[in-house]
Amino acid sequence: MIEENGSSTKKPNRLISQKSPYLIQHAYNPVDWYFWGQEAFEKARNENKPIFLSIGYSTCHWCHVMEKESFEDEEVAELMNEVFVPIKVDREERPDIDGFYMTVSTELTGSGGWPLNIIMTPEKKPFFAGSYIPKRNSFGRSGMMELIPHVKDIWENHRDELDDMGDKIISSLREVSTQGGEFEFDEQTLHNAYEQLLGIFDNRYGGFGTAPKFPTPHNLNFLLRYWKRTGNEMAIEMVVDTLKAMRMGGIYDHIGFGFHRYSTDQKWLVPHFEKMLYDQALLAMAYTEAYQATGTHEFKTTVKEIFTYVLRDMTGPEGGFYSAEDADSEGVEGRFYMWIEEEMQSILGENANPATTIFNVARHGYSNDLDEDTYSGSMGLENNIPHLTKSIAEMASNYGMKEDELEEYLESSREALFKERDKRVHPYKDDKILTDWNGLMIAALAKGARVFDEKEYENAAKKCADFILSKMRTKTGGLYHRYRDGESAIPGFLDDYAFLIWGLLELYETTFEASYLKSSLELTAIQLEHFWDKENGGFFFTSDESGGDEEDMLFRKKEIYDGAIPSGNSVSMQNLLRLGKITGDRELEDKAMQIAGTFYGTVSRSPAAYTMLMQALDFAIGPSSEVVIAGSSKADDTKEMLDALGHEFIPNKVVIFHPTDEESPEITDLVDYVGDLKSIEGRSTAYVCHNYTCQFPTTDMKKMLELLDLRSNIVS
Repeated sequence: MIEENGSSTKKPNRLISQKSPYLIQHAYNPVDWYFWGQEAFEKARNENKPIFLSIGYSTCHWCHVMEKESFEDEEVAELMNEVFVPIKVDREERPDIDGFYMTVSTELTGSGGWPLNIIMTPEKKPFFAGSYIPKRNSFGRSGMMELIPHVKDIWENHRDELDDMGDKIISSLREVSTQGGEFEFDEQTLHNAYEQLLGIFDNRYGGFGTAPKFPTPHNLNFLLRYWKRTGNEMAIEMVVDTLKAMRMGGIYDHIGFGFHRYSTDQKWLVPHFEKMLYDQALLAMAYTEAYQATGTHEFKTTVKEIFTYVLRDMTGPEGGFYSAEDADSEGVEGRFYMWIEEEMQSILGENANPATTIFNVARHGYSNDLDEDTYSGSMGLENNIPHLTKSIAEMASNYGMKEDELEEYLESSREALFKERDKRVHPYKDDKILTDWNGLMIAALAKGARVFDEKEYENAAKKCADFILSKMRTKTGGLYHRYRDGESAIPGFLDDYAFLIWGLLELYETTFEASYLKSSLELTAIQLEHFWDKENGGFFFTSDESGGDEEDMLFRKKEIYDGAIPSGNSVSMQNLLRLGKITGDRELEDKAMQIAGTFYGTVSRSPAAYTMLMQALDFAIGPSSEVVIAGSSKADDTKEMLDALGHEFIPNKVVIFHPTDEESPEITDLVDYVGDLKSIEGRSTAYVCHNYTCQFPTTDMKKMLELLDLRSNIVS
């Protein structure tokens, strides 16, 4: 670590004792960094200094830039140490702190992002927010050398005004987190969400909005459900166009697989190159569901490639999944992923053409699809980002080849390029294991295993789930948020519970091992006990058990916005609905409806910003289905029925398996009513119910699927 920071003589600051890769990256800064805790706040109070809170994460490009320009600079550090008590926070380790102060940033500036820099009183009352801050003023952006003396002046001469400002901000945020309400959503809310998404859909390039353009997979999952509900073809066209455009664009790593964080341009061509675990999980689920709905081979291939990347590059020896890979290597964003035409030709030799043409690798580094400005700056005009401009079918026709022949050629070329690229200096990998993001990947792998009959995915999901359930639990059965270097730490947040429960539910419906359902019910009970707002409904982000006096936030916050990652409340609403249907426990479903009521005032104004919640609402409004399969776990007809349920796109259903060949199956202890559901004449039997109304049991798989095709029963 000392060598990475350029000197073996620098003395580390107190961050050197931390497990967070991000904090350790700053351990040799001349800034006298503290980590969030009692020592820092006591020092600020005793010395009457404001706090400079800097929040980022280890693979954040502009966090690296600000570190090099400001935090590694002796002149800036001297001023910071004189005026402030500086605190560093890893947003991925402490999403509670990050979420709270990101809302502050939005309140103060109208926007947010990382690095996130907050200046606040020792009592945690904020009065300044900003993102990247250079050393000196530049192009209208405040610099550290000018900002710090200004803050010192107002701190010493206008302290009362700063306290008043902080009080007003906190009061405003507190009102949002204590709101309650009645459930007033109906099917029209789903129509409104669809219309809002339609209004911002990019008809030319797919996706929503202009630039930068984020994948936001839960938008696509919602649209698939809306299509299933209404038969609206435009809804599924938006999904298909977006998924195809992303898969062809430079946002996808065509050589090593997996998706980059987002596209800096409207065309999905030039990405911000970092790779996040949660993006792989959420996009894998979107492509999987789109494959179920359309049967598009390209979507299945994309899912398998995402999982290839995750299992190859992002999996720890104990089964947990790492958090992220950096955008930068050798000090340049995207260097690892870009290609010069001559290099690609030398690797592929006589087979270079048509690969260079298909991947759009040109001598000058840009083509008609990429204007020269796209490659300005550190990338250099000679560099290329592999991407596709035509489908495999179109390209095969152009080259007079069959599709499978072209695919075989491209795979051979890709493998050669991948082997050569692997020799390059790799981007930094953040190897901490986060419960919430791992929960998403468990869900994605379990769903993929079910849809594509891939045992490898099932085993990977099980190994990860078993690791978390055995190594990341507290003595009382709760969850830890982070694992690294053999240490589990930081009490779990709402997202840890919500996302892991989601993963366990998907894993149960893939393996039908009742232990995963049991764990999901146990974690739900803990979540309800320690996170539920008993006065106003909904879940707080933090537990009532977490933190000490100095580590608590000013108040407990509730999140509902479905941004890059869906909110814990939205996912919890769906979890509660599913668990309520599985177990027949109406109290769980009532809690789900209370979540919707709690946030009605916020969500109803712009439902398209809450598309994970809209998926839960779609489930709640129904019709939804409960399917129990009773049969021998070893029988072929049982497997056929369960496989059929897994392959079809039937989103608003739960599936329970009652193994009639077991004397006392564990599932009957968790779902008592299934004990009365027997197989007919020794054959696998399906019991299908819609909204608490059950059909006659059937041993015919086709009849079972007919009973689950509900679109004809719905009026759009």
